[in-house]
Amino acid sequence: MRRLLRTAPLAAAALLLAACGTTEPAADDAKESTEAITLTDASGAKVELDGPAKKVVGTEWNVVEHLVSLGVDPVGVADVKGYQAWDSAVPLKNEPKDIGTRGEPSMDTIASLKPDLIVATSDLQPAAVEQLRKVAPVVTVKSADAADPVGQMLKNLDLIAEATGTTERAATLKKDFDAKLAEGKKALADAGLNGAEIAFADGYVTSNQVSVRPYTSGSLVGGVNERLGLKNAWKLKGDEAYGLAATDVEGLTGLGKVQFVYVANKGDASSDPFGKELAGNSVWKSLPFVKSGDVHRLSDGIWMFGGTGSMEAYTDALVASLTK
Repeated sequence: MRRLLRTAPLAAAALLLAACGTTEPAADDAKESTEAITLTDASGAKVELDGPAKKVVGTEWNVVEHLVSLGVDPVGVADVKGYQAWDSAVPLKNEPKDIGTRGEPSMDTIASLKPDLIVATSDLQPAAVEQLRKVAPVVTVKSADAADPVGQMLKNLDLIAEATGTTERAATLKKDFDAKLAEGKKALADAGLNGAEIAFADGYVTSNQVSVRPYTSGSLVGGVNERLGLKNAWKLKGDEAYGLAATDVEGLTGLGKVQFVYVANKGDASSDPFGKELAGNSVWKSLPFVKSGDVHRLSDGIWMFGGTGSMEAYTDALVASLTK
């Protein structure tokens, strides 16, 4: 998980299957439109396509999730097994070719697929993007933006929808997403949790040392939490892209009485220090939220850096955990 989360973005079975519409067929606009498409991607590059892209490669999991949600089955995906483990909220429907790692995709493998489009993120090195442009048109989306995490995620969805001719489907996804957040906000308010403080994190173990990664208000999860009427309890400053910070178990002592929520993965033994390594730690056991039983582990397969499907699954899992 260290590699997955630190690069995560290069820098996570949903509890409920209510990721509204993420596995529905794509809208007919993708099938009927044959007109050429010209767009400008996040890097400022002008991208020209003969028509809506159908054979698409995704170099990062968030863009792969967007493609699947839009009804476009990617022909190539970086680290397929990793995606299947960490993003089962929006499962792959086909069996795409594994193109290598998210940080270093294989140019030869991608070229062999003869894609009409490659979708990358700003996390991929510019030199690699330039190499990809020699293979096929490349649309680059901004990986994340702590200044507007939810807005950036939706902007990426719209750009990919424009390139694949699935704008009607994107509109439906955004409508469903808004409805899910409204539903979750009401459920939390009805449970007396409107304005409740929440501290979301993940953690990992290296050489018997526990590291904690707080998701500040600038993270995608943090942005969703605020839209659900919750207050982010972290006082640490996150990075400018993903809104992620770093601390250790001692750094949790300043949180006070909060709802502590975290994500781990059963396939990675080092990914659950809160449920394992810290179980006998005196500092951990002394924390108010530990004493009160307000520690919640969410189900596997909800990618914290994903799209509308993952964030809907996150909303369902969070509401279920906080209101049970």
